[in-house]
Amino acid sequence: MNQNDKMTGDERRQFLLETLQNSKKPLTGKELGELTNVSRQVIVGDMTLLKAKNEPIVATSQGYIYMQESPEGQRIEQVLVCRHTPEQTEEELYILVDHGITVKDVKVEHPVYGDLSASIMVSNRRDVKEFLLRIEESNASYLSNLSEDGIHLHTVIADRKEQITDALAELKKAGILVE
Repeated sequence: MNQNDKMTGDERRQFLLETLQNSKKPLTGKELGELTNVSRQVIVGDMTLLKAKNEPIVATSQGYIYMQESPEGQRIEQVLVCRHTPEQTEEELYILVDHGITVKDVKVEHPVYGDLSASIMVSNRRDVKEFLLRIEESNASYLSNLSEDGIHLHTVIADRKEQITDALAELKKAGILVE
């Protein structure tokens, strides 16, 4: 688009939806804003409106992604219960992604707010490094630090049950898995 082109909000949201559906990688609000000549804040609002229309858009630490639906039974999703120190976060995530697992999110039970969750969407070591770097650069706390006991849940996705079984064994060996 050039600077003189103006889209209506509906046209822009349709463009954003198609762009995310066709993207092979997450796209940041800044990147999407540059594509549509609007601010990142406008993009955040657009994403909220698209999510309200049940579009499967997920905000990750790397940017927005459109969750393509897999054919039924193709991928396995499971929730893991973990507890570890902040220093073990890298080890935990590496164990999972090294087994070919995607870590979809993290959830904790907060003493005041109840259930809190955040999208992670890491699938390989590079994703993990970028995620950890963003946490460090922003001086943010891990969500697991917000629970009283450090227990947190991860929704993980794998192609085969064995990947999860093998990762669970390694997490147990590392003292990270809560059974």
